[in-house]
Formats: sequence, C-alpha cells, structure tokens
Amino acid sequence: MKVLVLNGPNLNMLGIREKQIYGTQTYEDLKEMIDTYCQREQIEVEIFQSNHEGALVDRIQQTYFDGTHAIVINPAAYTHTSVAILDALKAVQLPAVEVHLSDVSSREAFRQISYAGMACEKTIMGKGFAGYLEALKYLKEAHDK
Repeated sequence: MKVLVLNGPNLNMLGIREKQIYGTQTYEDLKEMIDTYCQREQIEVEIFQSNHEGALVDRIQQTYFDGTHAIVINPAAYTHTSVAILDALKAVQLPAVEVHLSDVSSREAFRQISYAGMACEKTIMGKGFAGYLEALKYLKEAHDK
C-alpha cells in the first residue's frame, strides 16, 4: 500500500509555533514517527509539506498517476479556506483521512468549517501526532479488506 501524507502551511514550524497548542515536538519528529510506523506496517509512504496551496493541489493531483492508494491530509490553515484542495481530493477519488493536531472543533469560530474534510472518509482531531498513526491504521485496514 502506498500512502501520501500531506501537510499544509506552518506545520514545518512545529516545536516553534504556539507550543501550548501544538506541543514541543518538531516536524522532523513527526516525519520520523510516521516513517517508523510505516516501515513496521509495510506501508510505502511519502511525506510532503508545503506552505503553498498550489503545491498541495499539484501533489494531490499527481497521486492519480503515481500509484498512490490513499491520502492522509492535514491541510492546516487551508482546511477552512481552500476549495481548490477540496476539488483536488474529489478529482483523484482516493480514500482520504483528514488529521488535525489540535481539536479544531473547540477553537475559533472560523475553524469550524473544513472544506478538505468534505472529501475525506474520516476526520481525526485533537490527538496530536498519534492522529496520523490512527489515520494510517484506518486506511491500511480499509485497503487490506
């Protein structure tokens, strides 16, 4: 199974930004945790992060052609603004799980709408880094059926 883990803006700043919300672990820690899990579970994984909406859309579209089976996406701030990411996810028609480190449902009013989530089978929020592993496990189990 091949999975794309896609991360949006400012996730490269984990461990630096708003530690009271996102904790002290770094983006490198997140990538290492995902890589270790995927090696153990025999999941081929690509981890991609960009602060640019178009780069995220381009990478989602590329999955249609590169043999990717599923997507784990943390669109970050684009969650609440990007119809382009929603449309890209809908276009490729791959199983996708949306992940958020914090519980966005208990945060500011503008964070209550997720465009990307409209194209996802499941949303996992408020579980920190462990949310990514839960998403990967869910997608692997669905793929293995």
